[in-house]
Amino acid sequence: MNDETLERLVAHTPLKIALFGIGLDTYWGQYEGLLDRLTGYQAVIRQKLERPGVEVIDAGMVDTALKAHAAAERFKREDVAVVFLFVSTYALSSTVLPVVQKTGAPVIVLNLQPVKAIDYARFNALGNRTKMTGEWLAHCQACSIPEIASVFNRAQIRFHQITGTLHDDPIAWTEIDEWIEAAQVARAMATNRLGLLGHYYNGMLDIYSDPTQHAAFFGSHIEHVEMTELKALRETVSESELAVKVAQIHAEFEVMPDCSAAELERAARTAVALDKLAEGHDLGALAYFYNGTGDSVYEDIIASVIVGCSMLTAHHIPVAGEYEVKNAQAMKIMDCFGVGGSFTEFYAMDFNDDIILMGHDGPGHIAIAEGKPKLKPLSEFHGKVGQGLSVEMVVRHGPVTLLSVIQSFDGKLRLLVAEAETVPGPILEIGNTNSRYRFSLGARGFIDAWCRHGPAHHCAVGIGHIAGKIEKLGSLIGMETIRVC
Repeated sequence: MNDETLERLVAHTPLKIALFGIGLDTYWGQYEGLLDRLTGYQAVIRQKLERPGVEVIDAGMVDTALKAHAAAERFKREDVAVVFLFVSTYALSSTVLPVVQKTGAPVIVLNLQPVKAIDYARFNALGNRTKMTGEWLAHCQACSIPEIASVFNRAQIRFHQITGTLHDDPIAWTEIDEWIEAAQVARAMATNRLGLLGHYYNGMLDIYSDPTQHAAFFGSHIEHVEMTELKALRETVSESELAVKVAQIHAEFEVMPDCSAAELERAARTAVALDKLAEGHDLGALAYFYNGTGDSVYEDIIASVIVGCSMLTAHHIPVAGEYEVKNAQAMKIMDCFGVGGSFTEFYAMDFNDDIILMGHDGPGHIAIAEGKPKLKPLSEFHGKVGQGLSVEMVVRHGPVTLLSVIQSFDGKLRLLVAEAETVPGPILEIGNTNSRYRFSLGARGFIDAWCRHGPAHHCAVGIGHIAGKIEKLGSLIGMETIRVC
């Protein structure tokens, strides 16, 4: 997640995460200095959890049932998004269950030992068995883990466990960072306003979806916006606004010589209107499709939206064509993780190079392009009305992640994810976004495995391998995540 993405996610209020440690109060009178030592470990964890946009609500050492109930009340009052439980030494599960049950937030169990191994020679040289036992108890974080897991399972509480060391453990701390990042994205999705403009592409049954399910799973607000409003906004675009937008188009695209000034102005006018529509409704994403058949004004609008939609997408308001609500959500997830999220579908298979060509007409996430995206005029948009400017781009070469939000026969939404590589090579230079994707399963194996789960024919593509982060997001919001490769 880059700094700009983080700044957007924390623009309003910080993400609140809970932290509490557990131990056995009987020990404190038996082993001098043990409590201070363990609370010192917890202070290290708290410091590492703190970061811009995150507020850590630390309930301290919870070593009795009474303290457990008090911690739960505090966490509920603060409306924490996720709970980090630090197992500092052996502790009774009765000090854990009330906190997690009453708080109701996802819980991450931290099984973090202070060092990689006890210094056996130093330990055995202590000579005093009481001191030796106290030293051991400062390292026996793993002791309570099975007990906690047993109780959570019997109480039907979903939990996630991270095992490692307090210091010098990039594996454990990368995983912790990913949980926090996933929690930030979960909150961003829950506060996102998804605009729906127009109607579904007629007959494209796979993309139809229930907006209520999206509100239920993601928490997103669904805002239906009108083409008539877009038309009215377009009619009020001033010459100065038009000039600024044309200049922005030249800055963000490589405008091909055969793009006429009239077409650039037409696209710019619609782009300004789209900006105003998004701003007026405080949209964080948009799904659209329209024909405008029988009205030349509406046909003119819909034939000139591609440039403006691509620019919105690059500036963190992802736009999905063909009214693909599910893919607008997938694109927004990728954008919240700071990796892009470009609208795509399967184009063709290349069995010689064992790759799949993937892309789409219409908007692309031009901020993740390999080089500057090209703007080309098309005499017709395949399967759609009108003619105008279109975006041709290749997704940046290197590791990428594909994400699809799928809706199954039971009505539930799921996340379908795969990791791949985009590789150099020839593409179809038809004024569309398209790239060459190589999969660990091979082209044949991937497409069979992907389609087995019943996705729609669209997906979102982002740069980098972030399947692990997406799986954590799915866990936090209670959505099944299927990883193909």
